[in-house]
Amino acid sequence: MYQINPLGDALGAEVIGLDPSRDLTEDESRMLNEAFFDYLLLCIRCDPMPAEDFARFGRQFGKPQLQLLRNRRHGDVPEVSVLESTYKRAEDKPDDMQMMRLSGWHTDDSYFAKPAKATMYQSLQIPESGGQTRFCNMRQAYDDLSDAMKARLDGLKTVHSYDTMRAPARASARTAVEASETPDVVHPLIRTHEDTGRKAIYLNSNRTDRIVDMNRAESDALLDELFDHVTQPKYVYDHEWRVGDVLLWDNRCLMHSVNMDFPVGQTRLHQRLLLEGAIPV
Repeated sequence: MYQINPLGDALGAEVIGLDPSRDLTEDESRMLNEAFFDYLLLCIRCDPMPAEDFARFGRQFGKPQLQLLRNRRHGDVPEVSVLESTYKRAEDKPDDMQMMRLSGWHTDDSYFAKPAKATMYQSLQIPESGGQTRFCNMRQAYDDLSDAMKARLDGLKTVHSYDTMRAPARASARTAVEASETPDVVHPLIRTHEDTGRKAIYLNSNRTDRIVDMNRAESDALLDELFDHVTQPKYVYDHEWRVGDVLLWDNRCLMHSVNMDFPVGQTRLHQRLLLEGAIPV
């Protein structure tokens, strides 16, 4: 049986002794799910897997959901996406890291009516420095709000767009088909987790455009206040990648961002599997 050790005070746990090459037993699956709901992020240390093995392992945690952008889907295993963030040339790396889309705090797929409930991510190649993925605990951030703020936020809804001018960097270009699949959607600002019943702030600084029935200035001010709150260091865990690390994280109560300050020419390559979720409530 494997061990589960916390990775940080804010969230996350490392799973020791789990072999992704074999199927989980019923007891192992139950224990892993309990740990996932407690820690919100699990790290399994292993070697890089072929895409088909990575997908097989991921299916034990849920049903895969296809990546929107077709050009990032693996040619043989389309439910797996191949994501490279390497700076090929010096001019590809800006002086201002905010101009890199991955630097913005976000949660995957919130521009869908049914966003992915979880993301599984494996490092295949990593740079010598930088490139960490940061996570913030939106559930704890909600719990720590004052009763007055919780009452103020209760019932508010937000518009999530594929892109929003609130984000300093623009989203990847879509084909006409992909654009037709991603109209603006509305989600609750406070989301109730369908598996645990716990509440969390549900935001995405790359996609959350505005609060419904609120003027732009008031909406921006409240969203900015919440982003400042949830990204306080006490809610944040920074993951230092090792080659082969598999992270499984809960998009319903976490945001993440990437430290894009890493050397030019050093490959940063991951594979990703999204797990199908439900309409947020």
